[in-house]
Amino acid sequence: MNTAYALKNVNLIHGDSSRNLQKNMTLLVNEQGLIQDIGQDHELNIPSHYTTIDLSGKYVMPGLINAHVHLFADGKPFSLSASEGMLKFAYNRILNTKFGRNVLKKRMKRNALTALHAGVTTMRSVGEFFYTDVQLRDEINNGDFVGPNLLVSGFFLSVTGGHGAPFLALVGDSPWEARKNVRINVKHGVDLIKICVTGGVTDAKMVGEAGRLQMTVEEVAAICDEAHKIGLRVAAHVESTEGVRVALQGGVDTIEHGSEMDDEIIRLYKNNPNALNGYTALIPTLQAAYPSASLDTSVTKVSATVKENSRLVYDSMLKGVKQAIENDITLGIGTDAAMPYVTHYDMWREMDHYMRQANLNSKQVIDMVTRTNAKILGVDDVTGTVDIGKHADLIIMEQNPLEHIEALSDIAMVMIKGNLIQTPSVTRIKEVDDVLHSVW
Repeated sequence: MNTAYALKNVNLIHGDSSRNLQKNMTLLVNEQGLIQDIGQDHELNIPSHYTTIDLSGKYVMPGLINAHVHLFADGKPFSLSASEGMLKFAYNRILNTKFGRNVLKKRMKRNALTALHAGVTTMRSVGEFFYTDVQLRDEINNGDFVGPNLLVSGFFLSVTGGHGAPFLALVGDSPWEARKNVRINVKHGVDLIKICVTGGVTDAKMVGEAGRLQMTVEEVAAICDEAHKIGLRVAAHVESTEGVRVALQGGVDTIEHGSEMDDEIIRLYKNNPNALNGYTALIPTLQAAYPSASLDTSVTKVSATVKENSRLVYDSMLKGVKQAIENDITLGIGTDAAMPYVTHYDMWREMDHYMRQANLNSKQVIDMVTRTNAKILGVDDVTGTVDIGKHADLIIMEQNPLEHIEALSDIAMVMIKGNLIQTPSVTRIKEVDDVLHSVW
């Protein structure tokens, strides 16, 4: 049971762009970690057993929701040019051992806590080794430690030679094999299914391979049917226009990364009869491709192939973002944290990127990263906005993020399900920060 809190004198940002900032507000958070009441300071009676915290001048908003992360790495640059033989050796002799799995789990827990202390109260993890993400989610939900809300996918589903295969994926080469792999992941307790419809930048061997089609419509449709019948969403890694078409026709619920669109694709995003909720949302990851695409290889240490694939994917992804905004397609925000130069503490950079490159304002990107992300992930009944009855998943800042989005880089306090972190602590990675500062 938590302490009950009264947060007094706050400037309240609801997370819903249709509502304006409210000054001199008080929030009551009960022992169950739920928002019990919200009102003007002079209107609310604070029960005597509540711990009152005066937050005069500070800004309170819903915790950030990162819709696309991996917990297995922290954003430090890693080489993308290791041979398959080297990877196989590392996987079998190091990672897939009792010692290796313990190290992996500690690292993943550390990354999840870094994100939480940086204001990310909900994370959707879209591809991890050995269902370690399922274990962490269960430990958090059981109260073993205070962590973010985790939605987890376990292994990718891929095809022979496909993105993430064979180490990070279950491999299937027909609709029935694909169905079986959904069932294996469900048996291990996942919250969603992550599939790889096309190739990806990280393991492409040649220019243009990143978006190459790998799954068929029939395979995607079988996966979606199998997942949807028990209410699970399907997230699809896609990095080409034709890949997006196949994924949408198969009925996926979110397109991860994305690409340039045509009229059929725009129509299917907005009205997708095979998706769980009748539409498909787009979760781009601009910051994941941007450093490799824009920086000199002497800085990033990536190959010329990776750089060119990153540029092709980034340019097409950005076109897709602009088309989504123009056509009122549901757009969420994920960072692809774990990829080189994408840390778990820098979500504001992705939001800033949208503001610079897609002409969105701070109110719009804050709505996307809270209310809209919660809706896309299917958790809007419990989190994503500051409303009575929802979890007290809150962040507190000295500065107003509506005026300066970079205010989100300096979180004064975090509350997750009513658990208050009074002095959040984030260990930053200087080598990454220095490079990112140089980009802008």
